[in-house]
Amino acid sequence: MTSLIYGRPPAVFDPPMSATQTSPLIPGSSALEDMADGSVDDITLYAPPGAVERRYVLAQALRVLKAGGRLDVMAPKDKGGSRLAKELKGFGLEFAENAKAHHRRVQLTRPEAVEGLDGAIRDGAPRIVPGLEAWSQPGVFAWDRIDTGTALLAQVLPPLKGHGIDLGCGYGALATVVLRAPAVASLRMIDLDRRALSAAKKNVEDVRARFEWDDVRTLDAAGTLDFVVSNPPFHDGGIEDKRLGQKFIRKSAELLKKGGVAWIVANRHLPYEQDLNEVFKRVNMVVDQQGFKVFEAVK
Repeated sequence: MTSLIYGRPPAVFDPPMSATQTSPLIPGSSALEDMADGSVDDITLYAPPGAVERRYVLAQALRVLKAGGRLDVMAPKDKGGSRLAKELKGFGLEFAENAKAHHRRVQLTRPEAVEGLDGAIRDGAPRIVPGLEAWSQPGVFAWDRIDTGTALLAQVLPPLKGHGIDLGCGYGALATVVLRAPAVASLRMIDLDRRALSAAKKNVEDVRARFEWDDVRTLDAAGTLDFVVSNPPFHDGGIEDKRLGQKFIRKSAELLKKGGVAWIVANRHLPYEQDLNEVFKRVNMVVDQQGFKVFEAVK
């Protein structure tokens, strides 16, 4: 029996421990997109919050599920759960729905025919975004625009040199600016989102770039790099968590050699100055505008 899980449902839902993980936000997981039609017996799906992304994931799950296979899908009520029933009705499905632990849960058996899968998959698939002229995909951070913080950091970033790393590189917007400097010898591009890395590989066609699907918080850090650039995340599962940015800052210092520099942008309301001053020798706030602060920090 082939059993899959997407994401990390709360323990109250008794998620299957032996199922194959398929979330793009968990490094090393398998990809639903690569699985054959009708090849899976059972899927537990912790639905993502974005509407287009959620319908895409639901459609991919229904595509790979065998007729007669079981789909168990849940989401927080305020992050897509209240819309699950309507979305699954849109695929022409019958199901049982219940509420538990501030979530909505829908369980169903896949019929032979399901409506609208191709359209939902097309709407959520990777594409070149008009106006952005770069590859991206719904679900990736700031997928159809250049984030304001990233744009501000790119504006003030001086030409860098040596070996560096882009922590939370997304689809590669900041890396394209970094790699304009001929003195940059190499750039490691790290992101937790497999979809972002896949887009970045298409957007950043430079032999100096190396792409790594990994969690920044657990990276090995030898203290050998010349520079770090980063627009750290500050949401985890849709909930603001300043600890994420704090961990990015400390990891930046661990990755750098003495004299190395970190260029970091953060939302103005996030109090990162203390963390920066604790792990760097010199910290300079370069700009404070548009709701963001850019720091230059030297180890």
